[in-house]
Amino acid sequence: MAYNHLEISEIPSNLSNKVKQNLRFKTGNFVWRVKFNIPLDPKTVNNETMFVTNSQNQKLRSYIKYNMEQEQIEIEGIEAYATSEQYTLHITTKVKSRGGQSLKEPVQVKFKL
Repeated sequence: MAYNHLEISEIPSNLSNKVKQNLRFKTGNFVWRVKFNIPLDPKTVNNETMFVTNSQNQKLRSYIKYNMEQEQIEIEGIEAYATSEQYTLHITTKVKSRGGQSLKEPVQVKFKL
């Protein structure tokens, strides 16, 4: 049974079928997993190209890890998310493939617990 612990309030329409939840317990800590269909340049995967902001547009401190075998990025907040706060996950066009190709447009997913 799927539980919706995040309220995803805004996502680009072309990505609506690609954002999924797989949470078992409602806590303020979780990891975003972003899967790409091509290998990325690891030098472009960092806290400047992918990050989470709060409603005051302040960046939250996060750990970013790139799994090259699965072509998946994990973004884990260092501190727990607050239940009364609106957040946005940002993936900028500065993330590039190994061949130097950028995303066509930045991705922003708004959410709250």
